[in-house]
Amino acid sequence: MAKVPKGRRVGQAAVNALRTLLEEHDHIVQEISGQNDFGEDFYVTFTDDGDVTSDTIKVQVKGGDSWRRGNGYVVPVDRHRDTWSEGNIPVYCVVYDPNSKTLYWANATQQLRRFGALNAPHFIGISHNAVLDDTTMDSFVAQARRYVGRYRGRQAVLTHLEEMSGTEFDPADHVLHFVNGDDDDLIFWKRPGDAVATLLLSTQEWEPAWVTLESLMRSEIPMPEPSTRLPDADLLTAEDLGLNRTEVMWVAACFASTRQADEGPEGELVECEGCPSCTGEELEEHASIEADVIHAYVLDRILARIDAEPDLVQRSIRAMREETDLEPNIVAELGSLETEPRVVRQVHKLSRATVETVNDIEPEAYRLAILYLIQCIYVGGPSIPLDEQVRIVWRIPEPTPSPSQAR
Repeated sequence: MAKVPKGRRVGQAAVNALRTLLEEHDHIVQEISGQNDFGEDFYVTFTDDGDVTSDTIKVQVKGGDSWRRGNGYVVPVDRHRDTWSEGNIPVYCVVYDPNSKTLYWANATQQLRRFGALNAPHFIGISHNAVLDDTTMDSFVAQARRYVGRYRGRQAVLTHLEEMSGTEFDPADHVLHFVNGDDDDLIFWKRPGDAVATLLLSTQEWEPAWVTLESLMRSEIPMPEPSTRLPDADLLTAEDLGLNRTEVMWVAACFASTRQADEGPEGELVECEGCPSCTGEELEEHASIEADVIHAYVLDRILARIDAEPDLVQRSIRAMREETDLEPNIVAELGSLETEPRVVRQVHKLSRATVETVNDIEPEAYRLAILYLIQCIYVGGPSIPLDEQVRIVWRIPEPTPSPSQAR
């Protein structure tokens, strides 16, 4: 007598679980024919308070134990790399764990584009934290709709420039684009309040070039004021970059227009409100704090705690797994970072014996360590000592010293 393969039962259970969950929240699910494996199972069109939106994603669903890894789950990319990364509709991967009967998600298109064609991963990583259920549905939908909306309005322009230059811009950044007579692209990029801007040129292979208005106009490069100086970055001249008079005038106009945009009604500088290293509240005098100093200080604090508490990483990971309100962008980032075994190993081996400076740790491992160990970092003004400028909120609170230690 013919039997139904177990893998088919689990796969159908995954499809049913996801469809049921989405439809219970009034989202529209259209199944894609399974006669051919094109790497997608569903079209999902989101609704907003009962109204059908124009936001649609495609979903690849997997079910079973074989997709589980130590740090989460994976979905093989196989021959779907181009369609998942270059298609007009973003693709999400969802895994169904039959043991816990839990769904987990990842934005496959976002992960593939983050790595780029030359370093494209063979698997889409899905974090243990990326749970998709009734409690997380709203945040998942919000993240997906924001991602779909990256091709609308001004965000569409930023997305095009990001993909062209391999850079990620914050929506609050000043980003301007110019095409010269030879069809070469120039991108002017400056954060609000900064005096130093970044030029991205197609003729320079999109390598970042830091400039001020003064450095462009002079052959001898004057260093900017301490509040705007970038660490380890040489300011370049127009001659260094091969800019002609028209291009220099365009960059000068960019500086003028963004300076006006930075000024409030009283002519005061608009404060920067966030960066990858600090979140949660307005940041005072952010431009004057050197990023490498902050990174070195945070790493030193991390190593000090790990040396004092060798199991800190494991405890922090367990605490993170229990959180249900992680930001979707953090969940997505965890998925991509946790698929790299060397990155995970370096985080688990962190100590002063293995790492002395920021240069001794891969940027991905440093970022994963921060995600595991730290909830957020607040940065204050430079007029106070560094240990007061930078306030770390740990995922596992620091031990309270005993009365004898406090004395």
